[in-house]
Amino acid sequence: MSADPNSAVVTREERAPCLEVRDLKMHFGQTGGFFKQKTGTVRAVDGVDLTVHDGETVGLVGESGCGKSTLGRAILRVYEPTHGDIRYRKRGSSDWIDLTAATPATLADLRHDIRMIFQDPFTSLNARQTVLEAIGQPLFGRGVARSEVQDRVAAIMQKVGLRPEFMSRYPHAFSGGERQRIVIARALVVEPHLVVADEAVSALDVSVRAQTLNLLQDLQDEFDLTYLFISHDLSVVKHVSDHVAVMYVGKIVEFAPTSEIFARPRHPYTAALIDAIPVSTPDLRGRPRSELTGEVPDPSRPPPGCLFHPRCPFATDICRTQVPQLRPMRGGGQAACHHAEEIELQGLPS
Repeated sequence: MSADPNSAVVTREERAPCLEVRDLKMHFGQTGGFFKQKTGTVRAVDGVDLTVHDGETVGLVGESGCGKSTLGRAILRVYEPTHGDIRYRKRGSSDWIDLTAATPATLADLRHDIRMIFQDPFTSLNARQTVLEAIGQPLFGRGVARSEVQDRVAAIMQKVGLRPEFMSRYPHAFSGGERQRIVIARALVVEPHLVVADEAVSALDVSVRAQTLNLLQDLQDEFDLTYLFISHDLSVVKHVSDHVAVMYVGKIVEFAPTSEIFARPRHPYTAALIDAIPVSTPDLRGRPRSELTGEVPDPSRPPPGCLFHPRCPFATDICRTQVPQLRPMRGGGQAACHHAEEIELQGLPS
C-alpha cells in the first residue's frame, strides 16, 4: 500500500489485525474402487497460522498445487475447514467474529464485508447477465432499489476505468482486461473491508496486468482496503505486497516483510522461487541461480520430516525425520527450516 510521503509511516504493529487464522486444516478424502471406499486423505491445507492487519497487503505465494487457493476459499468458508480457527474483525469494531462457528445468516451478512476476486474473468462472469446485473448483484440481493443500484454501479465503474454507459452491455463485448475490471467492480461495489484476490491478474496480458495491479493499489488507498493477494508469481507479489507468506504443500514455510524476504530469504524454497524470477538488468542475468529440481510432493502422501527435503540441497538427517516449526528469525520474519540460521541464501539484488 502506498503512503503519503509527508505523513508518518504506520508500522504493522500499529495497525489492528482484521484476520487471524490459527492451525487451519483443510483435508479432503480420496475415494476409489467400485464401492468408492476411502483410499486416503489430501492435506491441502495442513496447520496454517496467518494474520492480516488493516490496510495492508499480504501476498500468499507458492507453486501450483501448494494449497493457496484452498486456503483462500477456506477463509471465506466456501469450504468447511477440517480443523482450526478463523477470526475476523470488521472495520472500526473491536469485536471478533468466529468464522469457523458462524451461522449461515452471519456468513451471508459477511459476504459483503469479505469479498473475492477470481482468477479468470472469462468464466467468473455470467454471459447472460449485463454488466449492471453482474456488478449490482450483491446490491440486488440486499433489497437496494434499482435506481440506487444503477447509481452505485455507475460510480464504481468510473472508479475502475469503465464507462458507465456500457452497463447495459454483456461480458462478451469487453476485452479480458475490461472483464477483470468488471470483476473488481463487483467485489468493491459493497465497500468491503477484506478482499481475497486469487490469481487476480494471472490470466491477463503483461501490459494489462500492470494496469490492473496499479488499479488495485489505487483502490486500496482510496477505499482503505485490506488484501490477501494469492499468486504463484513472485514478481507480482513483490510489486503489491507489504508482507509475503510462502506456502509449500499445505504449510507456511516463511513469512516476512516483502523487502526482507526478497533481500534475504531464510528458507531454501523461497530462495529457489526468487531465483526463478526473470531479471531484466543485463548485469544480473548471469548471476548464479539455484535450480529447483523434482516435483511438488503429493499432499495425500507427504514425505516425512521437512516436506521440502527431497528437493533441498541443504537437507540433512534431521530434515528427513523431524518436521521444522515456523519460528521467529533474528532480524525479523519467520521460517520453518532447521538450518535457517546457518545457511546463506541469495536474494534478489535491488
